Amino acid sequence: MDWQRIDHLIDLALAEDLPAGDITTEAIIPEEELARAVFQAKQVGVLAGIEVAARVFFRLDPKVEFIKRLEDGQEFQPGQVLAEVSGRAASLLKGERTALNFLQRLSGVASLTRLFVEATRGTRARILDTRKTTPGWRQLEKYAVRMGGGTNHRMSLSDMMLIKDNHLRQAGGIAPALKKAREYLLARALPEVKIEVEATSLAEVREALDNGADWIMLDNMTVEAIRAAVELVSGRVPLEASGRVNLQNVREVALTGVDYISVGALTHSFKSADISLEFL
Repeated sequence: MDWQRIDHLIDLALAEDLPAGDITTEAIIPEEELARAVFQAKQVGVLAGIEVAARVFFRLDPKVEFIKRLEDGQEFQPGQVLAEVSGRAASLLKGERTALNFLQRLSGVASLTRLFVEATRGTRARILDTRKTTPGWRQLEKYAVRMGGGTNHRMSLSDMMLIKDNHLRQAGGIAPALKKAREYLLARALPEVKIEVEATSLAEVREALDNGADWIMLDNMTVEAIRAAVELVSGRVPLEASGRVNLQNVREVALTGVDYISVGALTHSFKSADISLEFL
């Protein structure tokens, strides 16, 4: 984790919530009054972001004490205490919502990811995330995917080539696009960079394979077509199924034998975990 970047994000969130202080707390809570509170789960889920929540309080008040009761990646049950925080009551109140915003959202991503991972258990398929992330939160949300047992796809457009439909339209098809991509990597001495190609039919899968794709995405293909593509490729390159995947059909997709299943919903359609901060 790039904690400098995360701390900057925390500072932005605190500045958004405290542009001129917390006038409610400052009005009724003595500055030196002490308090103790616990983060408590209200549902079943998977924890992610507990260290981020702690850093919210530390950015406000370095004297706050934060004790983790669970680690990221662990499952929690309703009523379970996830962490304890103590210190000046004003500091805890000022950081409460921002800390919960991070913790609830990241635990929501991890919890949804775990459901997809469990649904495909026993198959070879690994659950992949996408770049469909909250602007500025990509590193955190992809971290939460890992905590849920998922696998990160590329972090950014700089990490890996992915030739998609709009690229193919502009380049004139799979073969010329792959040729240009190889020339680009060769000219820049980047032979280790992988090239993935999006395919929507078996004919395009065959063309991508014949022209040296390192990885093929099977976009919005039926289960029957995915199974045929797996047979055609026969393990020569990794295959990724993508599009219209949900918890109801993901196992059926996984049983085709694909290597990866990408699920944009992990980071764009998750539900925040129900977690509260209870003062004792």
